[in-house]
Amino acid sequence: MRFVQDIPNPQFRIGLYAWNSKYIVKIEAGPYEQTYKVSEMDLIDPAAVPSLLDQEFLTKVSQRFQDMDADWQATGDRNNAF
Repeated sequence: MRFVQDIPNPQFRIGLYAWNSKYIVKIEAGPYEQTYKVSEMDLIDPAAVPSLLDQEFLTKVSQRFQDMDADWQATGDRNNAF
C-alpha cells in the first residue's frame, strides 16, 4: 500500500492510500478505524478526495465511531471482559 497524503481534520486522523488500482481512505479515531475503497477508475484525481469528505459525511462517520464504541463496550459487558 502506497501512502498518498494526509488529509487534515481536527477530529480524525485521515490518510489517503493507493493499492491494487484503488484509493483507500482510512479514517481513525482512537482505537477504531473506518476504511473506504474507491476504484482509481471512478476518481479522476486523488486531490478531489478531501472535497468528498464534507460535513454531512464526517457527521455520519462520527456517529458510526460512537456506534462502534457502544457495540464494543456492550460485548465486553455481556462477556465480563472489561
